[in-house]
Amino acid sequence: MYLIADSGSTKTDWCLTDAKGTQNQIYHTIGYNPYFIDTEAIFYSLSENLLKNLDASLVTKVYFYGAGCSTPEKKDTVRKALSRSFPTADEIFVGHDLLATARALLGKREGFAAILGTGCNTCIYDGDDVSMNIDSLGYLLGDEGSGSYIGKKIVRDFMRGRLEPELQARFKERFQITDNEQIFQTLYTTQFPNRYLASFCKFADEYVSHPYIKNKVRDGFRDFFKNLVSKYPNYKAYEFNCVGSVGFVFKDILEEVALSFDMKIGRVIKSPLEDLVKFHLETV
Repeated sequence: MYLIADSGSTKTDWCLTDAKGTQNQIYHTIGYNPYFIDTEAIFYSLSENLLKNLDASLVTKVYFYGAGCSTPEKKDTVRKALSRSFPTADEIFVGHDLLATARALLGKREGFAAILGTGCNTCIYDGDDVSMNIDSLGYLLGDEGSGSYIGKKIVRDFMRGRLEPELQARFKERFQITDNEQIFQTLYTTQFPNRYLASFCKFADEYVSHPYIKNKVRDGFRDFFKNLVSKYPNYKAYEFNCVGSVGFVFKDILEEVALSFDMKIGRVIKSPLEDLVKFHLETV
C-alpha cells in the first residue's frame, strides 16, 4: 500500500491507496513544517493521530510532500519521524510541497504553479521537478497574497481601530477579542504564529462582499503578482495554476488580478491530494 501526504503549515492530508487506486482511505492530521516542529514532536503526533487509525505494517511506500521540506536537513527531520512510524516501508520520499503542487496541477507538463494557502510559494516546473523558484521569504518577510499576509493586514487595521464601526464590532465578536494585548500575547507565545495570523483571513471569507474586504484581498494578490509572479522571466507566456484554500475561495478576485498582469488563469484547486495520488499511480 502507498501512503501519500500533502502537508501545509496548518494541516496534512493523507491518502492510503493500493497500486490501482481502488482502496483509497483519507486521513487528516496537523501540518508538519520542520521549521516549526522537530522529529520527536512529529513522531508523537503521528503516533497519536494517524497510526491509531491505520495499520502501519501495510505501508510499503511513503511519499510525503511538506511545507518547509526544502533543504536536506529539514527533509531529514521529517524522514526520521516517518521511518520510525513506518518501519516496514521500503521507500520513504520527502519532498517540498511546491513539488507536490506542480505535480498535482501539471502532471508531466511544463508550466507555472503556485500555492496560496496559509503561506504562499511559486515556481516554474519542467515536467519533472521545480526548475525555478523565487523564495516567498515566509510570513515575517513575504508570503504575499497568503492567508497569513491578508489576515495580518486585517488584524492590524482592527488593532488600530481603522475598520468601519460595524466591521470592527463584528471582528471583535467573531474572534472574542478583549484588547490588543490579547492579540500580542497570542501572537508572540503561540508555536505557530503564521497559523494564528492566517486565522483572521477567515473573516475575509465570511465578509468577502464588503468593499473593504475585497480591497484587502485584491491588494494582497496584487502584491503577490508584483513581487513574485511577475519576476519570473516571460511569466505572461504561462497559465497561472494554483493550489490552496485562499486562492480557491477568492478565485474570482485572483482571476481579476491575474488578468490585470496579462496572465490567464488555468487550474485553481483547493487541495492537491487527489491529483497527487493520481500522479504517483500513473508513474509507478
